[in-house]
Amino acid sequence: MTCHVTGQRDSTMGLTSALGSVLFVLGLSGICTGFVQENCTNYKLQFERIYSVPGDMAMLNSTLVSPDVFNFTTVPYNITWYDSKTGQEMSNQTGRILVKEETLWFLNVTLDDNGEYVTIVRTPFRCYRQATKLIVDSLTGECGRPRKVDQTLMNGVADTLSCPLKDYMSKLDSYNISSSIKWYKGCEHIVDGTGKYSYRDMTTLMIQRVEPQNNGSYTCTLTFTLGGITGSVSETIDARIREVYSLVPQVREPASEIIKAEIGSSFSKRCLVFVPGVGKPFVSILWIARDKFIRNTQPSDRVYTSQTSFNIQDVPDKGAWLERLLIISELREEDFHINYTCRSYSSRGHPEGYFTLLPADPNIILPIGSVLGGVTVLFIIGVVIYYLFKVDIVLWFRRVFPVLYTNKDLDGKLYDAYVAYPQRCAVGFSKEVETFALHTLPQVLEKACGYKLFIAGRDCLPGHAVVDSVEENIQASRRLLLVYTASTFTSKRHTSSTSSNNNNHLSKNSNNNENSESKTDDSSSSMSFNGSDEVYQDTRQQLECMAAMHRALVEGSLKVVLVELEEITPAQLALFPESVRHLRKKQGAVCWWKYLRMRQRRGSGIRRREDEGKGGQDTQLPPSHSLSSRFWKEMRYYMPVRGKRVIYPEKTALLNL
Repeated sequence: MTCHVTGQRDSTMGLTSALGSVLFVLGLSGICTGFVQENCTNYKLQFERIYSVPGDMAMLNSTLVSPDVFNFTTVPYNITWYDSKTGQEMSNQTGRILVKEETLWFLNVTLDDNGEYVTIVRTPFRCYRQATKLIVDSLTGECGRPRKVDQTLMNGVADTLSCPLKDYMSKLDSYNISSSIKWYKGCEHIVDGTGKYSYRDMTTLMIQRVEPQNNGSYTCTLTFTLGGITGSVSETIDARIREVYSLVPQVREPASEIIKAEIGSSFSKRCLVFVPGVGKPFVSILWIARDKFIRNTQPSDRVYTSQTSFNIQDVPDKGAWLERLLIISELREEDFHINYTCRSYSSRGHPEGYFTLLPADPNIILPIGSVLGGVTVLFIIGVVIYYLFKVDIVLWFRRVFPVLYTNKDLDGKLYDAYVAYPQRCAVGFSKEVETFALHTLPQVLEKACGYKLFIAGRDCLPGHAVVDSVEENIQASRRLLLVYTASTFTSKRHTSSTSSNNNNHLSKNSNNNENSESKTDDSSSSMSFNGSDEVYQDTRQQLECMAAMHRALVEGSLKVVLVELEEITPAQLALFPESVRHLRKKQGAVCWWKYLRMRQRRGSGIRRREDEGKGGQDTQLPPSHSLSSRFWKEMRYYMPVRGKRVIYPEKTALLNL
C-alpha cells in the first residue's frame, strides 16, 4: 500500500524546513499500515452527520484543516482517510470512492458504506484525528428521502424554501465543476417559472403566495459530474404552513437624518421598526456606534438603551411596532460627528437606519432677543423719562450747549414774546390778570431770564393806532403769550359765573398787598359792569387773538404759548373759539392755576402754624418767582432759545428744541 504525502510548502523555507520534511517522510513509513497505534490529538466524532441513500453521491468533509487546529498555511501536512471498520486507508476507487485532500467522496453510495470514517492530519511534529459518520438509509419507495429537513412557509405571503445542499455547491465551485439543480413537490417536477413557483437562485425556491395546499414534501436534487461519474445528491424538505409570520422589518426611524444638539444637554432618539406580519415577530433591535454595539441598559451609564417595547396593530396594515430608545444623559464632545445606527436582526434580513449627531448652531436668538429686549426697555424708559422730564432735559441742554443754538438777535425781531391779555374794560379782565401780565411775567422773564417782552398797556406808543400796533409788534415778536381766564373768550359776563369764583381763588393765593388792591379794583370793576348786561371784547383783544391764531395755525410763522390762569371746565371750554380749542388740544397750555394749587397744598401746614403764633390772624405766603418751579420751567421751555452760535441767513440751526 502506497502512502500519499501532500502538503503546502513555503518556497522561502530554509535548510531547517527541508530537513524537517525529510524526517516527516521517513516517519510515515512506520505508520502506513494503520492508525490505531498512533497517539494523535483526538477531536472525536463530528456533531454533523452525513445522510444518504443507495445510488446517491455523498461528501464527507474534515474540519481539521483549520487555523483553529494548526497553521496550515505554513506548516506542511498530510491527510489520510481511514475506514474505522477495517482500519484501512481509503484510496481512490474508480466509480466508487474519490479522495480529494480533506474531502472523501462516495460516488455511488451503498448500504455497506454506512459507518464512521476517520481523518488523520499529520505534520512534522504532531498529528490530529477526527471521525465523520455516514448514515445510509434504505429507500422506502416514496418520492423524496427518508430523512427530511423541516422548514416553514408563511401563509398568505410570498415565501421561499432553501435547499440544504449549499456545502456541496460550494465544494464543486472550488473544483470549478458545474452543477444543476431541480425541485420536486412530491414526485412532480417543478419547472422554473410555472405557476407560483420560480427559482430565485441555485438554492432557493420562491412561492409567490403561500396557501394551505402548498404544504408537503419538496425535494431539491443536485446533479454534477465528478471523477468521470455523473451522479446526484438530494435533500427533502418537509414544508409546513404557519399562520404566524413576519416579513422584512422596516426601519422607520432614524431615517438617514442629521440631528443637532447642545453639548452638555441630555439626548434621546428612538429606533422605530415596523414588522409586517401576524403574531409576535422574532426581531431584535440594536444600536451601533463606532462599529460597536451599545448594550448598556442601565440609567447609571451615560450612554444606554431602553428595553424594546412591542405593540401589535391590525389596521391599516397588520404588523408589529418595535421601539427602542438610545439615551445619552449628558452629551460630550466625543459624541458628535459620528453615525448612530439602529439595526434590526431577523431571519428576513438586517435593515438599518442611522442619524448623524452634530453640535447645535450658536443660539443667536437669545442674545439678539436679549439685546432687542434691553434696547426696547431702555427705549421705553427713555421715552418715559423724556416725557416726564422733557422740560428739564431741554432746559439743561440749552444751558450746557448754548453754542449749538443760533443767536436770535440777528433774525430782525425786537421782542422775544408779545404778551396778550384781557385789557381793562374787556371780558375776563381782573386785577390778578393785570398784575400777572404787568408785574409777574416781566419780573421773571425779563429780569431773571433776560427776555424782552412787549406788553400792551406798558410798551404801546401814545396815539399809535391799535391795528398798526398789534400787527407791527406781533410781527416783531418771536412768540406770543396768550394770557386768558375762563371768561376771556365769552361775550356775556353771566356766562362765566364760575370765573368769578376762579378769580376769587386766584386772589386768595396772592400776597397781602395784591389782595388789598384787588378789593379796590373789584369794586370799581363791578360798578363798571353793573350798568349793562352785555360786555363785549375790546378791539385790541380781538385783533391779538385773530392775528396770533392766523400766524400760528395758517402761516406757521409764529408760536403761540397759551397761559391759563384759571381752571377751565368742559362747559367753559366749549365757549372758546375753535382755533383756541384746537391749539390747546394740540400743544396744551401752561397752567398758572396748577402752580398756585400746589403752593396752597404745600403751604397749608405752614399757614396753620403761623396762625396759631399770630392769634388767628390771616396770613398768606407770596407767590414764588423761583425759576425751579414747574410753571416757570415750562414758560422758559416755550420761550425762544438764547443761543450763542452766529450763522448766516442761508444756514439753519443745528437744533430747534
